Amino acid sequence: MKNNVKLKGRIKFNFMASIYMGCLLLLIDIGIYTLDVRAGLVISVFLACYFLTFGLIYLYAKPIIMNEMISFATQYGQIQRRLLRDLELPHALLDDQGKIIWTNKEFEKLIHKEKGYKKSITTLFSCITKDKLPGRGTEYMTELDLQYEGRDFHVKMKKISLRDMAAKSDILSTESYDGYLIVAYFFDETALKIALREIDDQSLAVGLIYLDNYDEALESVEEVRRSLLIALIDRKVNKYIGAVDGIAKKLEKDKYLVIMRKKSVVQLRESKFDLLEDVKTVNIGNEMAVTLSIGIGVDGLTYAQNYEFARNAIDLALGRGGDQAIVKTPETVTYFGGKSQQVEKNTRVKARVKAQALREIITGKDRVIIMGHRLADVDSFGSAIGIYRIAKTLEKKAHIVINDVSSSVQPFVQLFKDNPEYEEDMIIGSTAAMELSGSNSVLVVVDVDKPSITECPELLKTCKAIVVLDHHRRGSETIENATLSYVEAYASSACEMVSEILQYIGDNIKIKPDEADCMYSGIMIDTNNFMTKTGVRTFEAAAFLRRNGADVTRVRKLFREDAAVYKTRADAVSQAEIYKHTYAISVCNSEDLQSPTIVGAQAANELLNIKGIKASFVLTEYQGLIYVSARSIDEVNVQIIMERLGGGGHMNVAGCQMEDISIPEAIGILKKTLDTMIQEGDI
Repeated sequence: MKNNVKLKGRIKFNFMASIYMGCLLLLIDIGIYTLDVRAGLVISVFLACYFLTFGLIYLYAKPIIMNEMISFATQYGQIQRRLLRDLELPHALLDDQGKIIWTNKEFEKLIHKEKGYKKSITTLFSCITKDKLPGRGTEYMTELDLQYEGRDFHVKMKKISLRDMAAKSDILSTESYDGYLIVAYFFDETALKIALREIDDQSLAVGLIYLDNYDEALESVEEVRRSLLIALIDRKVNKYIGAVDGIAKKLEKDKYLVIMRKKSVVQLRESKFDLLEDVKTVNIGNEMAVTLSIGIGVDGLTYAQNYEFARNAIDLALGRGGDQAIVKTPETVTYFGGKSQQVEKNTRVKARVKAQALREIITGKDRVIIMGHRLADVDSFGSAIGIYRIAKTLEKKAHIVINDVSSSVQPFVQLFKDNPEYEEDMIIGSTAAMELSGSNSVLVVVDVDKPSITECPELLKTCKAIVVLDHHRRGSETIENATLSYVEAYASSACEMVSEILQYIGDNIKIKPDEADCMYSGIMIDTNNFMTKTGVRTFEAAAFLRRNGADVTRVRKLFREDAAVYKTRADAVSQAEIYKHTYAISVCNSEDLQSPTIVGAQAANELLNIKGIKASFVLTEYQGLIYVSARSIDEVNVQIIMERLGGGGHMNVAGCQMEDISIPEAIGILKKTLDTMIQEGDI
């Protein structure tokens, strides 16, 4: 076979340099012939011997040199392949479908397979599917993290195009050819992840512990035993925090600062902050069990930010009624506990302070805009009427924002629309409210602290002065930019809170009978005729309204309903499903009803009259949403159930809204949530 191997490049030049020099000498010899023939003949003889000798050497040495070069190249390629096989980084070569073509030794050790494994990589790592591979488009590399046999790997997969190789090939055509291979590198980051987790576990977490009912608990025990009660509580707190390698420092008589590691917070989460229940066991004759609230801040960028998170968490815990722990991070807020009813405060100092602050804010503005929640109920409208009376007494222009008047509120609204003593623009819609709002207006939000469900959320952005009056337990979504926030979870209703403020706002407040009727009705609705969440201050507020002209007979007439509403409520009660012998679940038909959600709430109250029922849930489909009304007496905290579904409320009165699902699907989700919470011990 003819040898077509040819030299090129520098090797060829070095090999042919002697020929080039001989040719140069030949040209010089021709020139010498013109000067001296004998000298030219001598040089010619030398050149003949030179070319003959070089020719023999070339013919003999070239095969030897070529063989040596081919041998070197082969050995060099084997070394490269050996290095790739022995490289300590696990890697494999895949085709464009993810099938393994070639592996190195470390990869074979990783997957515990022999050389020659040719199956899809998905059979080894289920998370590496075809859609995770580099595609046929412009995507050059993809990355992902995976765990395999207890080790953490970061996988990089690069696409190797074969177009250039095909262009240089004598066999393959480059036309419409877009083949490629994929090389996958597995970087073991187990040690790095362990180190990062250890650093993260050692990061600082800040906590605050407040005793909810410190003064009330001390008053319920003999004076000589009070120091012992305090000492026992201190011991419980310090022992609990010390058990997780933390430090608890008493700041005030009823406040503690806690410093611990993030790892300790994880331990407290796993135990669901059992200090909340443990501290209630402290009993040396005190009639009232001690409860506390815990707020923890973690994962902040600085220590100061963690402390700010802890402060926000403790404020949220107290606003939700206390007896609970809240862990706040930059992304999430997690709740624990909250199963006890908040103790009603006997003192009205806070109400007086808030009343004076409200007076100063309204006095400094020209206009007052009052807003409740969407689908306003009697409590929302009644408390708005109370704020309206305060504004008018302070000689300020006032407006109440209501877009849709429900059938339950219609009789109360009509009292003012048909009354010449009130302005025509007393009740306005969102559009008019936006036109009137500005820097000289104060926005008073009543009976709600969740921006997304207010009557007009845009007003929260246009009004600089905002006042919030609410009696619901706070959730993660709150009105952040409030100038004055008065949120008391122990209050029975917003009307109760406004009634107290009315008593301290000034001496010349005169409430008209229709206004007193509205506020009295709001208290009646939210307390289910003074049977739910009713305290001493609730009756005092009702008595104040009675003294100012509220009439029970007129209120009862306002609450009368038509036959269709009564039948629908009765139907919802009669068709209720008793789930797990404890929970009543029913559906309220919304057809031909103007305010079906209110009827659903009434049906939920009615279901509690059934013996053995701990909580009731009534679902109502209305305006494309499913409204869930949840009620209980004292055994189940329906608020934490509704929070799991994106809602909130009180321990005994709560609700939520679901969208993009049907009634059967919503019931299924509710049942699944109940099962999960029962299994976890939350209810």
